[in-house]
Amino acid sequence: MSVSTLVANRVSRMKRGTPFSIEGFYSLGTTTSVQKAMSRLAKEEKIVRVAKGIYSRPKPLKSIPSIKITAKAEEVAKTWARTHHYKMVPQGLEAAYRLGMQTQAPMKSVYWTTGPSREFKIGNEVVQVHHTAKSKLQWENKPEGTLFRGLLALSPKHTSESSLKNALTRLQLTESETLKVISKLQKNAMLAMWKLKLEDVERSLLS
Repeated sequence: MSVSTLVANRVSRMKRGTPFSIEGFYSLGTTTSVQKAMSRLAKEEKIVRVAKGIYSRPKPLKSIPSIKITAKAEEVAKTWARTHHYKMVPQGLEAAYRLGMQTQAPMKSVYWTTGPSREFKIGNEVVQVHHTAKSKLQWENKPEGTLFRGLLALSPKHTSESSLKNALTRLQLTESETLKVISKLQKNAMLAMWKLKLEDVERSLLS
């Protein structure tokens, strides 16, 4: 079976509207032959190139079948990060907003990454990915990581104890897990300014 056929068969099994990397197809043949197969499928409009090395099968919009959805910019950015083994997390203000410590949603969708800074644009959607220090991405997908980044973006002086407690509640942890998270954050040098407020919250939970 030709490389072109192998690639086409695998592409046909990819979920529509979900981005995928060409990297996952290189086991089917030489780099050149796989790239040519992808290029051919793109010309035939069976797939759409949404970023360098990233493609998607177009998905017709149910209400207007003539309009096809390619992929969400956020999913393209995440696919890029996974492909290159970069860490990528929502930036501090986004994390604070998700935890209810920031009432206004960020104007732009911004992520922090260990990779290079990039911008992904799909239609009207724009996602910016900014390179930042690896230390800001610790506890990548864990609850303490989300709270850590939220606190980095805020000032303890302008954040009430009740707001911090509410954020901890949103993490949906048990009391013992919550205390462990507080303990970890207290020991983090980057959150030195939060130490007293974290201690106050800890005492209130133990009382």
